[in-house]
Amino acid sequence: MLPRELIDLMRDLNVFPVVVGTTDGEGNLHMTFITWVYPIDERTLRIAVSSKSATAENIRETSRLAVQIFAPDKSLTCYGGAKEIVGEIEGVPFPVSVFEMGIDRVENSLFPGSTITGVIPFAHTGNVYKMAELDKKVLEAMKD
Repeated sequence: MLPRELIDLMRDLNVFPVVVGTTDGEGNLHMTFITWVYPIDERTLRIAVSSKSATAENIRETSRLAVQIFAPDKSLTCYGGAKEIVGEIEGVPFPVSVFEMGIDRVENSLFPGSTITGVIPFAHTGNVYKMAELDKKVLEAMKD
């Protein structure tokens, strides 16, 4: 299960960078860095990705994924299955899908004698105002 303090942190920050790993039907691995992730509860995450991305296609094909979360004093990997719950978010200028992940297990992925000192530093580049609008629309869709 996800720790309560991590859920609260992820919700407070709104845009929270994580690494997502998926596989296709032939077992080929794919990793990606995303910021649209929202914890519904201790056993459920929602992520949003481009509808045509390898991540989206792999989840549709195999339903399996792993999400790596870095936070103060934590490096956790969540494993589980996911299903598409929104095919395309309305009002977003390109196709974005929302997937809901049921967490089967959470593993501590820190090696002994190490810690994480903060959240992955992240900043939008380009038109920050448009990105903030986009983030707001996507996060609203993930929370519904």
